[in-house]
Amino acid sequence: MWARRALMVHGSGRGLARVRFASNVPMSQFESSAKVKYDENLSTLEVVRKRLPQPLSLAEKIVYSHLDDPANQDIVRGESYLRLRPDRVAMQDATAQMAMMQFISSGLPRVHVPSTVHCDHLIEAKEGASADLARAQDVNKEVYDFLSSASAKYGVGFWKPGSGIIHQIILENYAYPGVMVIGTDSHTPNGGGLGGICVGVGGADAVDVMAGLPWELKCPKLIGVKLTGELSGWTSPKDVILKLAGILTVKGGTGAIVEYYGPGVESLSCSGMGTICNMGAEIGATTSVFPYTDSMDRYLRATDRSAIADLASQYRQSLLTSDEGAQYDQVVEINLSELEPHVNGPFTPDLAHPISQLGARAKENDWPMDIKVGLIGSCTNSSYEDMGRAASVARQALERGVKAKGGLTITPGSEQIRATIARDGLDKPLKEIGGQVLANACGPCIGQWNRQDIKKGEKNTIVTSYNRNFTGRNDANPATHAFVTSPELVTALVLGGRLDFNPATDSLTAADGTQFKLDSPYGDELPEKGFDRGEDTYQAPPASGESLAVNVDVQSQRLQLLSPFDRWNGKELENMTVLIKVKGKCTTDHISAAGPWLKYRGHLDNISNNLLIAAVNSENGEANTVRNQLTNEFGAVPDTARYYKANNQPWIVIGDENYGEGSSREHAALEPRHLGGRAVIVRSFARIHETNLKKQGMLALTFANPADYDKIQPSDRVAIRGLTEFTPGKPLTCVLTHADGSTEQFPLNHTFNEAQIKWFKAGSALNSMKDAFGS
Repeated sequence: MWARRALMVHGSGRGLARVRFASNVPMSQFESSAKVKYDENLSTLEVVRKRLPQPLSLAEKIVYSHLDDPANQDIVRGESYLRLRPDRVAMQDATAQMAMMQFISSGLPRVHVPSTVHCDHLIEAKEGASADLARAQDVNKEVYDFLSSASAKYGVGFWKPGSGIIHQIILENYAYPGVMVIGTDSHTPNGGGLGGICVGVGGADAVDVMAGLPWELKCPKLIGVKLTGELSGWTSPKDVILKLAGILTVKGGTGAIVEYYGPGVESLSCSGMGTICNMGAEIGATTSVFPYTDSMDRYLRATDRSAIADLASQYRQSLLTSDEGAQYDQVVEINLSELEPHVNGPFTPDLAHPISQLGARAKENDWPMDIKVGLIGSCTNSSYEDMGRAASVARQALERGVKAKGGLTITPGSEQIRATIARDGLDKPLKEIGGQVLANACGPCIGQWNRQDIKKGEKNTIVTSYNRNFTGRNDANPATHAFVTSPELVTALVLGGRLDFNPATDSLTAADGTQFKLDSPYGDELPEKGFDRGEDTYQAPPASGESLAVNVDVQSQRLQLLSPFDRWNGKELENMTVLIKVKGKCTTDHISAAGPWLKYRGHLDNISNNLLIAAVNSENGEANTVRNQLTNEFGAVPDTARYYKANNQPWIVIGDENYGEGSSREHAALEPRHLGGRAVIVRSFARIHETNLKKQGMLALTFANPADYDKIQPSDRVAIRGLTEFTPGKPLTCVLTHADGSTEQFPLNHTFNEAQIKWFKAGSALNSMKDAFGS
């Protein structure tokens, strides 16, 4: 038993005395010196309770217990900027390249909080797990060597290629109830399934925390989701978030934490709650979280963290569940007993269809009915339970001589999951119905799929257990209709072969010609024999990296050290051209495409050649063709931006609603800044992208009147005035000079606070940090 010290706490603001334990329990088995800090968290929360005597939600308890200055922090939901002290940082390899480049630029010798890098994004799916991993290790050797050496030098844990997807690794090793994690991936909220506040951020935010600075977050609003009843039959945890996405849409959670509560919570597995929190990113939520449950306790013990489970039980009421009477800004109620299996899509994750209605809607909309490929796994649905439920469906088909009617891929979420399902035979029936096991990596979910069965432009349907299904997301084919659902339903649909197959009501034809129905899927929550950790894929950092070197070849096409962005010159921004006026949805995939471009994530100049190439230009309805206002010729967006930069012509981007939704990739902010952009003006922003733009010294502005979007013409010259008196809460002014010489103006809103205005004036948050450190 670990050493602990019991402290009696009085006057908590709830009229209760409670025991607090000062622990020596490590946050993870890989960092023995970093301890779980429930006692410190509770002390911080007590300061806040004296100021906010009302009942607190779980999200508020965890967030406020990580405040940097609880006695003086202004706390107003949706308004205040909170300064927080996260417990750890996690980075996936595609975003870690730029994050580590920025950390190197800071001049600091070592990270101040536990941090990890996870190699999961650069492995392309093509031939199968072994071949794909070997090819990735060869093709990406330069990048992996850089990340490995930089991690060792600066005190960062390094998970090698093949170890698994960042979010599954975090759930298995680093997440725990009450922890605060920031990760350079938008699906970091997966850790909310284990009761943590886990938030996706850009690399610059990660650098702040690794440098020992407070992390800034606008005080989130709260959406309460009350769960009643219990899941049964074909309904799975995935259906909770698919249903919620249909209710709230892709921007309904923006600026809010989604907190689940109610009697239905207790019936969910820990990994199932992780699935729900993971896909909360698709409604724009800051993060999602569940209260501490018995299933979390079981998961902690199954993953060799009994000491944390024992400690968490002591803080269950005080820190890890909401107070009775906690208030939410919005409440949604979902009865799990009445919830029907859902399939969402195509082209957006909030187009929700109960399985009973999917076939009819597909016919109405002329969606391709035949399913070409089913894909299960990903960070959203690759748990032992997920694989078990999918395997149970596959077994039934094999018993009747039925195989998949289209392609099928299986992506284990981690080496631990791969090894365990292989030991227990769960992968066997999936392979025997025609499935191909891919590497423990993101793969097709992020566009790392060398798809060969169709030609680009060919209209087709795929079903996945992934989280996103934006146009071209999985295979770079804009004609692919991608639908997201649960792994077991993916399996059933590829057996049926069509979108109008409903396994709850429809029959399959066995090899002998008889008809049969699939029984409801079943999977064990946790492996009866315990988890098999598989191969050791973790590289611990040495005690000191002072003698180690990190080299970047100046001739490299994959890596490039960063140069500081220019500082604001103290003048108003005048005579700017419109690079592109974007029409409709513009995700970070549209702004900085993934897939084959992932190889340039460590080289800012090279990856900038994908700037906005998928965004639709309002002038002509086409992608990647804009008018150069200096030459009057049409060209590619990046080429036009480079021409403007070479001719000292500043430019702006005009966008629509929820601009920058999707991935946390900060390249979508770095690229426009690198190519000479000064501002992005939109109807509304997605949270992470707005912050990323600010971090890089860009002006992230919104129309005070969304209808003013229509006033801007591609040929306009644009001025932004009021910068010499730039202050929080004070609108700026946009002045348009039209091609005919006429002018008009209107106000632009912003959410910059004092610190963020300093970023703008310094040229970037990194410049501002270096100013503060005197380097």
